[in-house]
Amino acid sequence: MQRIVVIGAGQAGASLVAKLRNMGHDGPITLIGEEPQPPYQRPPLSKGYLLGDMVLERLFLRPEEFYAENNISLKTGTPVTAIDRANKTVTAGDELLNYDHLVLTTGSAPRTLPAAIGGDLPGVFTVRTLADVDAMAPEFTQGRNALIIGGGYIGLEAAAVASKLGMNVTLIEMADRILQRVAAPETSDYFRELHRAHGVDTRENIGLERLTGGDHVTGAILSDGSELPVDVAIVGIGITPSTALAESAGLDIENGIKTDAFGRTSDASIWAAGDCASFPHKGGRIRLESVGNAIDQAECVAENILGANKEYQAKPWFWSDQYDTKLQIAGLNTGYDRIVTRGSGSDASFWYYQGDKLLAVDAMNDPRAYMVGKRLIEAGKSPDPTVIADVTADLKPLLRA
Repeated sequence: MQRIVVIGAGQAGASLVAKLRNMGHDGPITLIGEEPQPPYQRPPLSKGYLLGDMVLERLFLRPEEFYAENNISLKTGTPVTAIDRANKTVTAGDELLNYDHLVLTTGSAPRTLPAAIGGDLPGVFTVRTLADVDAMAPEFTQGRNALIIGGGYIGLEAAAVASKLGMNVTLIEMADRILQRVAAPETSDYFRELHRAHGVDTRENIGLERLTGGDHVTGAILSDGSELPVDVAIVGIGITPSTALAESAGLDIENGIKTDAFGRTSDASIWAAGDCASFPHKGGRIRLESVGNAIDQAECVAENILGANKEYQAKPWFWSDQYDTKLQIAGLNTGYDRIVTRGSGSDASFWYYQGDKLLAVDAMNDPRAYMVGKRLIEAGKSPDPTVIADVTADLKPLLRA
């Protein structure tokens, strides 16, 4: 009958409480979220939901009645202001809740622009919550001028939606190329051409000097001195792990809430999972920002709370939808020194090698390449690059090699 309290009602928190009940835990479970809605999917917010193709209820990870039916106390719209480790309590709203195990699934928050350069002007948005997207939706109308600040996946997805809605879209990226931090030049080239084909004015190696306007953003001055008319600006310059609550409780922080291989923090009664957690991986320490990691890590923590003593083995995978292109990524490309290209045009994949070792795959509109690549990476297999480059070669036999 141990009491389990979970702070953070996103993908990780929702996955964890469901796993606990599925595994037979019959003690009290409390899931606390700051937002007023039950746990929902974030990826469709800036795509299907903003486009109007998905209604609110379809965003929910589970029907609202699921929590009551499974005796999970779901507290929405409830900020947690303090953790008392000595007495094992948390202050949630005006309540004091006792716990035997506490799990932090607090997620991450988007980086914002400083107010000094116009970051607080009306019409300037980040894309993270349902409230963010509900606020920006009326601004996304045909013929208006949209400025996307940041050429990562968040920025590119926002640019794709704005373009599909008939807006005049300019995307700026301070680095030499879009996706520079996360992808090879080949993947950058692919998406640059995709966006230009849809009319997006993509400007690389260009920063933002400042946004201008009074009651609303009206323009932007760029680092090259050029000026743009702006009706709406989307800031996609990365996210940071939400660690403030953990820090105030005195937990160890290292690029997120530091956990061991089992998901425990520096306090044996407190665990962490999802975007906010950093964990051991192949002799180092990483933090993964993905739906897949949020689910898998949270479920592993749930098992360990119930005594499994199971180390978390990350199997990284990611995706991004832009226009009619679906990008699927398997593995982590850190340390690659060679790219092998398979296919061309709209259906292609880029395979990351370090020496003879396969590290990762970026597959565009090629689910077979993604599926085979993911399974090869998870099995520790590295196929001959010449076979990968041969588009006439069947990839499936590689799984049996």
